[in-house]
Amino acid sequence: MAVVKPTPLFKDFADIWYGEKEIEWRGSHKKTVRDDIDKRLVPQFGEKEVGSITKADILAFRADLAKAQARGKKQTLSNPRINKILNPLRQILCEAADRFDFRTPFQNIKQLKVKRTDVDPFSLEEVRKIIDTVRIDFKQYFTVRFFTGMRTGEVHGLKWKYVDFERRLLMVRETIVDGEEGETKNDSSQRDIQMSQMVFDALKIQEAGTRKISEYVFCNSEGRPLDYKNVTNRVWRPLLRHLGLKVRRPYQCRHTAATLWLGAGENPEWIARQLGHTTTEMLFRVYSRYVPNLTRRDGSAFDRLLTATLGGGNPVLASKATTITQPSERSSV
Repeated sequence: MAVVKPTPLFKDFADIWYGEKEIEWRGSHKKTVRDDIDKRLVPQFGEKEVGSITKADILAFRADLAKAQARGKKQTLSNPRINKILNPLRQILCEAADRFDFRTPFQNIKQLKVKRTDVDPFSLEEVRKIIDTVRIDFKQYFTVRFFTGMRTGEVHGLKWKYVDFERRLLMVRETIVDGEEGETKNDSSQRDIQMSQMVFDALKIQEAGTRKISEYVFCNSEGRPLDYKNVTNRVWRPLLRHLGLKVRRPYQCRHTAATLWLGAGENPEWIARQLGHTTTEMLFRVYSRYVPNLTRRDGSAFDRLLTATLGGGNPVLASKATTITQPSERSSV
């Protein structure tokens, strides 16, 4: 009869694994993995030896996750979220199997299928309505979001030192996720975004309002970065409902920029660089139905589209500079 060698408890080996891997990760990812280990994996497997965890144990855990309620929501955990919870478990057990010479129980356990989510961008006319109607202290904020393709964390983490008016560039170098400053999503996300004229004008107005009170381009009255949930719940969603538009995540501003660039005929490689993609593969896969004749090589076609549609007078940005204030419970749209 073969002698089964003892192996460490899951909770102990998980700490060893985390300590060895965290140097490879960015701050927000560290927090997510640490939370999933402490709140999901250790309560389930912590007192088991890593070599004693079976395929049946993993499948039972996955089935329980599928019944668990998502935090702050009424629905159960989504397949993408379950996959993200299982990923560190897979890596921990595979590493343990390699070190202690046992067969990984994750063999032949595939990730749950994830339904492809279609992008739901706004039309240029809808963008115009939003920027024309939104409260004055958020006009510049949404102009930048709609016409640069920046992610939420990138916009909220944008500092004045990364705004180069002379070269008309926005340098994406930092991000804010869950209120914490950190590096960008990945290396390709660190990029220089070319300012269209509307973005240039919006940032000049914004500069007069916030540069003296904060290092952040977009901030509250205390000079602190904007809070994502606060902006979404008290400005964004009420505004869309007020306009009778379908309520969508603010992230659709990024998709809107991509589709507007494509609609203007900009070069796909240029667009990919603006979005922080290493290749055009994702661009064609996600936005394929928005691709027209591809003839341009820079941002000039996009500027012409905006000028032709929104007018040279730029009525959207004609408002006076105002200091950004944090939305209050009673704020109007």
